[in-house]
Amino acid sequence: MIVVTARSSEIDRVRAFELGADDYLTKPFGLRELTDRARAVLRRTRFEPVGESVYEGRLLTADFAAVDVRVEGCPIRLTRREFQILRCLVENRNRVMSRDRLLDRIWGSGEPVEARTVDVYLGRLRAKLGTAGGQIETVFGLGYRFVEDPG
Repeated sequence: MIVVTARSSEIDRVRAFELGADDYLTKPFGLRELTDRARAVLRRTRFEPVGESVYEGRLLTADFAAVDVRVEGCPIRLTRREFQILRCLVENRNRVMSRDRLLDRIWGSGEPVEARTVDVYLGRLRAKLGTAGGQIETVFGLGYRFVEDPG
């Protein structure tokens, strides 16, 4: 989603990104710039199957191909970015993913995004995952890691 608006304050931009915006464009702008930004968003969000498509743990199950995430059998609604972060962490489970690596994998390198944006999204993701949110560990000074739930 690209937000096109006359509002240009930092708080407006941050709020839009927190709500799931992929890009933020303030007026006035040229049609070519809007077209290029739309192409960049499409390029970054193109689905590319990587790794496994299903994760089954004691608390969390995720079918990435079907875009279905459940905690203890209950469906969880995630934003596209939250889903992408979860998928990236699960596919790289037990490995630390730095903020910069997550930013590059999820947001791409087209638009500068603050590294702390990852923290905001991870906080919301953990909250939505409830009991399974603890499987996403913060590795201080390094990044984040998804760990298998205790058997």
